Amino acid sequence: MSKKEAVSRYHLIINKLRKQSSTFKEIEAYLALESDIQSYDFNISKRTFLRDLNDIRTIYNIDIRYDFSKRVYFIDYEDKPGIGERMLEAFDTFNALNLTDRLSNHIHFENRRSRGTEHLYGLLHAIKNKVQIIFIHQKYWEDNGKERRVEPYALKEFKNRWYVLARDLKDNRVKSFALDRLTDLEITKKRFQFPVDFNVNEHYRYCFGIIGPNGHKPQEVVLSFSPFQGEYIKSLPLHESQQILIDNEDELRIKLTLFVTHDFFMELLSFGEDLRVIKPKKLINDIKLALNNTLELYRS
Repeated sequence: MSKKEAVSRYHLIINKLRKQSSTFKEIEAYLALESDIQSYDFNISKRTFLRDLNDIRTIYNIDIRYDFSKRVYFIDYEDKPGIGERMLEAFDTFNALNLTDRLSNHIHFENRRSRGTEHLYGLLHAIKNKVQIIFIHQKYWEDNGKERRVEPYALKEFKNRWYVLARDLKDNRVKSFALDRLTDLEITKKRFQFPVDFNVNEHYRYCFGIIGPNGHKPQEVVLSFSPFQGEYIKSLPLHESQQILIDNEDELRIKLTLFVTHDFFMELLSFGEDLRVIKPKKLINDIKLALNNTLELYRS
């Protein structure tokens, strides 16, 4: 059997189990049907199927397990809380990219340079092995980059950009560094002790975006969106704390509990006339000031 057939079979098994848990007999029948449709031989023995599950785990980091009580196979997200759907999203993207040679006129990719993803493997190695790293980091508002020696704790994604969350040994503060502004990465052999009281999920629990806690307490924010924009806000919540207060033909009103950071403020401005801030008062005044300053740019 060709490698192409084997990879195609992996995809079929994953897609079958994404829809519903299945017995081996059901998977076997599904593969037989696809063999007739696609003119490939996807028929396999139980032994080959079990070997496929190991390959799928290795290649895609997708765990398929067997439920002995129900006698079905299923995709297990428990070992990877919060990222199960992202793994399958990456799987879908991978499949689409494999088709680009035949569908190049039907897929339009964003034209942009690399955003530092070439550093991901090295950074994950440093995080896992708890070793310090050294790199040059370039801020947009500075002419020259500066060397940083840090203790890397975690990686975080925000708006298609990746950041490494690390303790800067210069001032002993936990900061985020954008990978697309990071060069000359050096992974040292100097180990560090991961702080027992640090948890990246708790660190960002009340944050929007990449800016960490600002030393203040999280605030209760109430926002009113137009009904049309509200549909997008319901399908893709602004924050995990989002609660719907009102949902009718006039507005979608939600409540959030978070730090009002620059990232969050700029996100609110992007909604324009589709958003009205209800509370807190200071945020209302800051939004008014920003909009008035914008209007001044257009007054001749």
